[in-house]
Amino acid sequence: MNSPIFQPVAVLFVWTMVMWLWMYVTRIPAMQKAKINMDPAVYTKDDLKTLPRQVQWKADNYNHLLELPTLFYPACILLGIMGIGNGWNLYLAWAFVILRIIHSLVQVTVNLIPLRFAIFVLSSLCLWALVVHIVIYVFSHH
Repeated sequence: MNSPIFQPVAVLFVWTMVMWLWMYVTRIPAMQKAKINMDPAVYTKDDLKTLPRQVQWKADNYNHLLELPTLFYPACILLGIMGIGNGWNLYLAWAFVILRIIHSLVQVTVNLIPLRFAIFVLSSLCLWALVVHIVIYVFSHH
């Protein structure tokens, strides 16, 4: 079964991997420049705190893409399986993905927390709406 709601899911998968790549492309050279020793007997996670903030922001954002989107993915899969991965649900899914990409770009560039938080809230509201649609459908079609 293929549903249109799987398209925003696929885009967010790709975006997450783009952020993974961006994180390592910036982090590895910064770690080398900072002469961070990766020997497990010497290395501690606190060593990463010595990296420039702009480098750390990419890692922070990658972690964020592994938090709230973990609810988005099964929500979209359920909507697709239930046959309601179109219309408003599709618009909400695309809005969630676009807002998460904007959130990433804000966080890894200027990192204005009030702006980032507003984008986060808007994307969360999209996810809430998807969850509500799932619950309504599941309990009204039993």
